[in-house]
Amino acid sequence: MIEISFLQMFIFLTVVWILVRYLVNRSLNQVDLKRELQLILVYICIVVISRMVYFPLHLKEGHIAPLLFDASRIVPFRTNFQPFVFTWERYNGWKINIIGNITMFIPVGIVWPVCFKQLNNVWKVTLAGFVYTLLIEISQLPFYDRCTDVDDLILNTTGVFIGAVIYFVIASISKLFKKKVN
Repeated sequence: MIEISFLQMFIFLTVVWILVRYLVNRSLNQVDLKRELQLILVYICIVVISRMVYFPLHLKEGHIAPLLFDASRIVPFRTNFQPFVFTWERYNGWKINIIGNITMFIPVGIVWPVCFKQLNNVWKVTLAGFVYTLLIEISQLPFYDRCTDVDDLILNTTGVFIGAVIYFVIASISKLFKKKVN
């Protein structure tokens, strides 16, 4: 059995982030400080979401419990493909689960269009958030204490959608305000 601590995952994510940003900046032969500061918001979203989706919320002896990998326990995968069955029927904290999954991804819907100009409407941001959530759910398959759940896919994507709506409404109001001022 392999135990992965949150600190180990945090260090891994940070090293990968720094390496990717270094390579990108090197290939461009420049560092755009404003862009890097914007992208730090993406990094923060990744770290916070990783903490919440891969590690149990409750502390174990005052610490974040590790992510457990045991090759002998991978199969059968813990999956649920039936919408809202797991949430309603088998989970006592289903209200917290629903609110938490939606709320956790609202910042993604706000931050991504700020950082990625190609995500220039609600639907593109929502689709990108759906793909991100799908990758997270697939990446949980090898960890026997995690569950790949269609509910998470639906709720997380809903959070991205809400965040994108918030961002584009504020952006539209801001544009109108700027026009009136000029």
